[in-house]
Amino acid sequence: MTTAESPPAPIVLTQKRIALIFSALIAGMFLASLDQTIVGTAMPTIVGDLGGVSHMAWTATSYLLATTIMMPIYGKFGDLFGRRWPFLFAITVFTAASIGAAASTSFWEFIVFRGLQGVGGGGLMILAQAVIADVVPAKDRGKYMAPMGAIFGVTSVAGPLLGGFFADHLGWRWCFWINVPIGLAALVIAFRYLSIPSHRPKTKPDYLGVLLMSTATTLLILITDWGGKQYAWGSATMIAMIVALVAAVAAFIVVESRAEEPMLPLWLFRNRTFVLTSAIGFLVGLVLFAALAFFPTYLQMATGSSATVSGLLLIPMVIGLMAALIISMSMITKTGKYKLYPPLGAALIIIDMLWLTQLSADTSMVEVMAMLFVMGAGLGLMMQIIVLVVQNAVSPDQIGTATSANNYFREMGGALGVAVFGSIFTNRLTEGLTDVFTANGPEVLAAKLDLSALVPTVVKHLPERLHDGIVGAYVNALVPGFWYLIPGAVIAFGLALFIPQLKLSDEAGMIARGEAVMGDKEPELVGEH
Repeated sequence: MTTAESPPAPIVLTQKRIALIFSALIAGMFLASLDQTIVGTAMPTIVGDLGGVSHMAWTATSYLLATTIMMPIYGKFGDLFGRRWPFLFAITVFTAASIGAAASTSFWEFIVFRGLQGVGGGGLMILAQAVIADVVPAKDRGKYMAPMGAIFGVTSVAGPLLGGFFADHLGWRWCFWINVPIGLAALVIAFRYLSIPSHRPKTKPDYLGVLLMSTATTLLILITDWGGKQYAWGSATMIAMIVALVAAVAAFIVVESRAEEPMLPLWLFRNRTFVLTSAIGFLVGLVLFAALAFFPTYLQMATGSSATVSGLLLIPMVIGLMAALIISMSMITKTGKYKLYPPLGAALIIIDMLWLTQLSADTSMVEVMAMLFVMGAGLGLMMQIIVLVVQNAVSPDQIGTATSANNYFREMGGALGVAVFGSIFTNRLTEGLTDVFTANGPEVLAAKLDLSALVPTVVKHLPERLHDGIVGAYVNALVPGFWYLIPGAVIAFGLALFIPQLKLSDEAGMIARGEAVMGDKEPELVGEH
């Protein structure tokens, strides 16, 4: 590690070295991305086996909470200390936690290891996006960010399929054992080739800011998770949590305004591009996460297919996402212009949401797949592009902070969207199913149906009138939710029109900070810096 007295010799960035660094990042991202999707389809089996059905939501909440808390910390500490060791730490924690989750014997033990996986997973995503900005100038970054986005696409299909396969055939623990060889391989590649410098910060990190931001994040996610479900919105617990959240945010703002090296510098909010991309990220997270969270449930009920097969029905969305991402990124690399794509993406999402409001019990699967394709295309024109735009708009020493803040706001939007949409969906579904059950009393008794335990494979074989009634209840619960999401997409479109077109930097972050020079000599590839 270097000290303030002896600045290290700059690293020589050759194409070969950049390719090797990129391979380390891809390995880490694949690990975190696969884990987010592989567990979903196996979850009913896992909670059933470990006896946690009534607390099932914690399997997702613990991971989301840990990831979201850690994102800004990795972003800031990567800027301060260098990103090599935080990245290696994230892979190590993630792999070790996967072993713990695979070997869990009780539900709450499993939840603790799931949270620890989130501690690692949050870092892998953020640091990979920030390291690319360190080694590749913004004008060429599209070539690298398209494959990174494609990983999300591939794992969002491969994950559910593998998860379903493991749960049905090999046992759910394999959803976690599979991370161990991938994690060890990623660790070896990153240790060997992620040769980027580490440094000691000249100022003390903002530990109080870390504490307050983590507190506020925890409260916000728990409020969205528990409100209206665990506790009534007007209950003393919820009111106390909301008051505590407001107090934590207020204290955070005061601390940040005085900190020497703030966790989330308030001056970033004077940067027009940062404010717009953060708000758009928040809204896109809110709209799309909410829409996608309940779509697979509807697909399973409407087609009577298993969780694994309903995962396959999402393939058109992935194709749309990858096509839009690859085309837009190659055009940005060619022309240096990015302003057109976020509004275009938002417009596609608005059109798609309006189309989704036309869903009915008789909508053909071909039409549903077309709807998902358009959703994917809208997503592909926004997610990675706004990260590129915000990285290009801040100084090289704030790349990690800006990248993690953008992802943080998107996750917050997602948590809020899923919670609000989930409340609407669940309440309407319960009302709708109760009406269907009342109207079809004899058939319900004959089939021994239980309102709280409807399984797609059972619904598929019910008498036609009852089957259509149940599918109709799912559609009627889902469709009005899209109307609530449209204003969010419209605001995102309006904001996207105001993103300024800045010149894409032709200098990589590490070169701008004097830590590297461009060159085509053979580099020494061991990261000993």
